[in-house]
Amino acid sequence: MAGHYPFTGRGVRYGGARMTIAAFFEQHGLNMELQEAYYKWWFEWAKKQVANDAGLQAAKGVAFNHYPMGQHSHHSFHLNEKQWCNILAELGDFIRDAIFPTMDATASKQLEDEHHHMLDKLKADAKENAREPAPEVGYFRHM
Repeated sequence: MAGHYPFTGRGVRYGGARMTIAAFFEQHGLNMELQEAYYKWWFEWAKKQVANDAGLQAAKGVAFNHYPMGQHSHHSFHLNEKQWCNILAELGDFIRDAIFPTMDATASKQLEDEHHHMLDKLKADAKENAREPAPEVGYFRHM
């Protein structure tokens, strides 16, 4: 599945995905509202997968008790409106390492199709609600 989703690309590991995810959001024109919608889709999908697996439920079920999940879920810090990248990177690590290995080819194909349709809808919404263009200075630069 490497490369199908913004958090699964080659060399993207453990928090390093936030720049890849930021580029993904920018490429598809997703503003903050649509970034959250993209995250929420993955959150709900992962929550359902965890609920249907006794081992995952025992190990990570508590992580899905609040939305959004994760250590940085309620903080923007210095991210300058890039918090959904950071939050999705954490969720994406869990999905990639704990859920994807348990899926068979049929489930993987179904997920790809659902993701494709969801992303098409978000891109259509982005055309009506355009995001601001990216600044010349990177968002993660410290001053």
